[in-house]
Amino acid sequence: MKEIILLVQLAILFSCNPTTTPNPKSSAALPTKVTHAPNLPIQDHDPYFTPNQSITSPFGPSNITRNILQDSKGDYWFATWEGILHATQKSMASGKPTFTNITNKEKLRRYRAFTLLEDRQGNIWIGTIGAGVYKYDGQTFKNFTNLDGLVNNRVLCFLEDSNGNIWIGTEGGISVWDGETFKNYKTEDGILNNDTNSIVEDKNGKFWIGTRGEAYTYDGKKFERIERSDNQSFVNVRCIIEDQKGSIWLGGNDGLWNYDGSTFLNHTESFTGYIYEDRKGDIWTSEAANENGNSREWVVFKRYSKSFENMKMASTEIKREKGMFFGIIEDSNGDMWLGTADGVYRYDGKSFEDFQKNED
Repeated sequence: MKEIILLVQLAILFSCNPTTTPNPKSSAALPTKVTHAPNLPIQDHDPYFTPNQSITSPFGPSNITRNILQDSKGDYWFATWEGILHATQKSMASGKPTFTNITNKEKLRRYRAFTLLEDRQGNIWIGTIGAGVYKYDGQTFKNFTNLDGLVNNRVLCFLEDSNGNIWIGTEGGISVWDGETFKNYKTEDGILNNDTNSIVEDKNGKFWIGTRGEAYTYDGKKFERIERSDNQSFVNVRCIIEDQKGSIWLGGNDGLWNYDGSTFLNHTESFTGYIYEDRKGDIWTSEAANENGNSREWVVFKRYSKSFENMKMASTEIKREKGMFFGIIEDSNGDMWLGTADGVYRYDGKSFEDFQKNED
């Protein structure tokens, strides 16, 4: 039964908002003021939320961990099916971390957390599946929903653009927050699909948008479908990033592709759910392992940018297991973090730590 429930939960999972590694400052305890949208429905719950009554624990998340963020103070945030978890940099560095369930501690609405962003002002944005967005300014968790103008309450991705606007990709379209109001885009406004997985602004100010349908670009005036070199549209693009060289990477049903400004190149046909570039310029991906028809195994690969010759990249298999891998980040120590169906891994280049209770 547990496996059946997990498969239902996994059916809606993949979207992408990779984060860059911050410059850590000092950590501080979180205050407790919360504001919610008015007139919330009486039946305010998420049937797939995984209840966890603890507020603090020496153990990390034990359920689906969709996204991971290290903020500019060095603290860690985890978007999970148990809600939002937080661990200070000091706690992690001590070797005896304390994980705080912010959803329980601050009495946030009990919905799955899906995506995270820290904006240039230091605000933490939390996207949920059903409860809209929380914005944490260091003092208050403020909840924005469709009652405040958000296009849809099921939030899949964030982007802060070059002008400081916050783009919010949802299952029902895109909202752009200018600091005061939301401007919304739906199919009737020109976007090609409402169900938005990933949004990236490239160095030229063009937006690349991946959806569960087609992928497209937006130059501020028109929306234009992205086509591969064989003139076929990309389908179900789950993640888009721009690398340090300005190339665009797309992952989804069609595998892993990159675009150098003139040509799309395919690196694998395996379903690719997440893409991340580390400080060295190497590309990390989570992919479905389709060998011998075994699509229930997933693999994290590292592809080496310096080996990008003859249209191929040398790669290393980092981790393989049953169940999906989700968010991937590099922290300020150079360690890699992987979100999984059962929590997280921290990888120091040699070994993995899962922050779970030993069952010896």
